[in-house]
Amino acid sequence: MIMRNSLKLVHSPFYRSLTRNMVVTINLISLLPFLIVTGVILYQFQASYREKVYAHLAEVVRKHKQNIDTFLKEKLADIRFLSGTFGMEILGNEAILQQHFVQLQRDFGPVFVDLGVIDEHGRQLAYSGPFKLERAHYHEADWFKKAIASDHFISDVFLGLRGLPHFIVAVTRQEPTGRWLLRATIDFMAFNRLVENIRIGETGFAFILNKNGEFQTQPIYDFAPQKGCYGAYFDCSLPHGEGVNIEERKDDEGKKSIYVTALLKDNDWLLVYRQQATDAYRDLYHTFWIVGGIFAVAGMTIFALTWTLSLRMVSRIALADKEKEMLNQQVIETGKLASVGELAAGIAHEINNPVAIMVEEAGWIEDLLDDEPFQQSSNLEEFKRALKQINTQGKRCKEITHKLLSFARKTDSRIQNLQVNHLISDVISLSAQRAKYSNVVLESNLDETLPLIEASQTEVQQVLLNLINNALDAMERQGGVLAVSSRQVDGRIELEIRDNGPGIPRSNLGRIFDPFFTTKGVGKGTGLGLSICYGIIKKMGGEIDVKSVVDHGTTFTIRLPA
Repeated sequence: MIMRNSLKLVHSPFYRSLTRNMVVTINLISLLPFLIVTGVILYQFQASYREKVYAHLAEVVRKHKQNIDTFLKEKLADIRFLSGTFGMEILGNEAILQQHFVQLQRDFGPVFVDLGVIDEHGRQLAYSGPFKLERAHYHEADWFKKAIASDHFISDVFLGLRGLPHFIVAVTRQEPTGRWLLRATIDFMAFNRLVENIRIGETGFAFILNKNGEFQTQPIYDFAPQKGCYGAYFDCSLPHGEGVNIEERKDDEGKKSIYVTALLKDNDWLLVYRQQATDAYRDLYHTFWIVGGIFAVAGMTIFALTWTLSLRMVSRIALADKEKEMLNQQVIETGKLASVGELAAGIAHEINNPVAIMVEEAGWIEDLLDDEPFQQSSNLEEFKRALKQINTQGKRCKEITHKLLSFARKTDSRIQNLQVNHLISDVISLSAQRAKYSNVVLESNLDETLPLIEASQTEVQQVLLNLINNALDAMERQGGVLAVSSRQVDGRIELEIRDNGPGIPRSNLGRIFDPFFTTKGVGKGTGLGLSICYGIIKKMGGEIDVKSVVDHGTTFTIRLPA
């Protein structure tokens, strides 16, 4: 109920603003360092991962560049060996050329498609291969013009007379009879597979371009490179080197891609590897998503915790403010009660004086009855009985007012040695009349051998009177028995206030000592009585506990050091 009331208070504009400010401040303090550290770590991780990807791609392209260059050099070396070992007269014999061609295919497979011996005028003198090119003329072919003018030559891929993509490996020799060259056609598919094998991820592939930007291999995707030197994949203004170049830029589809390039065949060809950045950095982006998810979950968790804690803290602040307000009201009520106590003390003092006079006058009348004239009265015994009753009741009134004055004036909280049984008797005497009106029987069972205790007389009386009044309040409708007992147990003094009233529900037992908790009606209780009793007993080094069963009664037990 208290928490429900505090939550109602939190909905006021002041506490809503306080809650919002606390949530924002705590979230900033909690998440900002986490966000900064996470950002720095991710940035460094991204840079490291990019370097790792670049290094891996560069190494892959470098190895394939070496493989392709080695492939071309080996084929050129094979043709150079034939032309250097056998002259034109021997290789010009088609039967001998056929033998060497068969031997090449036996040693290297179908990489060599055909062989041909060509004179310096472009006439093919001898041919071995699957095509009918025995008397072909190449004097107008661009590749022949370049090949005859150099010691060795590897052409670009072209269709030629056969109408299929291929390229030529040629070696030129100078003999007394003139210049001639031995040329071999390299299988395009075998060469193309060297480049097709460069596949990484889902979008990574490679291809080869010449200086004019023309394909020298068949790419797996259908696209056209840009016009210009090396298809604009390599900056021709840069010095040619043996290294590998890497850059990122948008491809034809507008997607960011990684391009890794390396020069081949004495800088005549360019090996290009292309892969979309999203594919190359897939694991990086996956890590970003995981970190983002963790950050989102952590952020929501921190927000939920800060919201809950802030709401609880503001609820406690609101409850403390409410308790402060109630405590201020209680101070006002206490002041009123103090004024009423002083008034009651004054009234008791004023009543005590006429009662004393009445008792004295009754004694004087009793003395007059001893005179002889009154001895003859037939009502003499009735007069004596009445005077005796007046004297008895007058003394009783005097004793009651004396105890009331004594209780009202004892406000000193100084510690002193007390006999707790005397305090119990005084409180029972003060509560006897109320118990009678409530149809409650007061019983006491006090151990007369109890040792003294060190305590404040006023505070002990306050505890006992509060517990007895609570029991009387509980039993005022149905009556019952209220028993107060004292005994010594294990060197400690134990007081027990037990009633057979309606009892306390189990759900309320854990809260009866909380400040401002009360089950009485509005205006009948402040909820501070048992809380004050608990504080007094704890201050004295004692203990107080309660046991209760609904419809059977309640027992409060107080244990005090002797």
